[in-house]
Amino acid sequence: MLRSVKTISRTPLLRSAQVRCLGYHPSASHIDTPDNKVVTHFDFTEENYVFVNKILNKYPNNYKQSAIIPLLDLAQRQNGGWLPVAAMDKVAKIVECAEVRVYEVASFYTMFNREKVGKYFIQLCGTTPCMICGSEDIKKAIQNHLGLKPGQESTDDGLFTLREVECLGACANAPMVQMNDDYYECLTPKSVVELLEACKKGEAPPMGKWGSLPMNGQVSCEGPLGKTSLFEIPEGCPVREGGFDGKVDPVSVKEHMSY
Repeated sequence: MLRSVKTISRTPLLRSAQVRCLGYHPSASHIDTPDNKVVTHFDFTEENYVFVNKILNKYPNNYKQSAIIPLLDLAQRQNGGWLPVAAMDKVAKIVECAEVRVYEVASFYTMFNREKVGKYFIQLCGTTPCMICGSEDIKKAIQNHLGLKPGQESTDDGLFTLREVECLGACANAPMVQMNDDYYECLTPKSVVELLEACKKGEAPPMGKWGSLPMNGQVSCEGPLGKTSLFEIPEGCPVREGGFDGKVDPVSVKEHMSY
């Protein structure tokens, strides 16, 4: 039974490039490419096996499948931002489950890219607050500057991929994009072109104090009057011994998450 399910999940149901994206999410069907076949080799690096074991140690031995999402994320980062089917098979082997269980996870969550994306993967928020604040202008500016034709997501040189997505949770600083892991907010057509040019030079602007970067010079989501409240750290419930002490620098959060 599993063999037949596995076969169906890899059948190229949608071959046309024009219909391979359904809404904001690529098709769930697998389509063989020269570098993405069942027989393509994938294995974690020796360095990343340290993280594999660290992730597995968070869960009881009889709940290894709980590690599927962080292991897929680790594999995607090792593989340049996308997941070949061989990487999914490797994760299935590590957590000792049927391969189709991993395919279900990878095809459900939009954080996983099962086709190649550019070095700079731009996810443009197009939901209501961003749309009202000009996300369509931002999209046109990106497409025009990168020479993307209708229906084309990636540049010919493989440097950029543009995809419109649903809400990314930064409505106060709309319009915005998520580029790889980072949020660039308060965009204008001019500032987004400046961002693209900086990326072409390999000089993507670093994140600000609070882990994102409003491109209009403001700090986080402070308004034009600056900070108007929360001048003192409010009292809260005591933290359990050995728990989070509140001293993690937002800019270094990736390091604390083992990225």
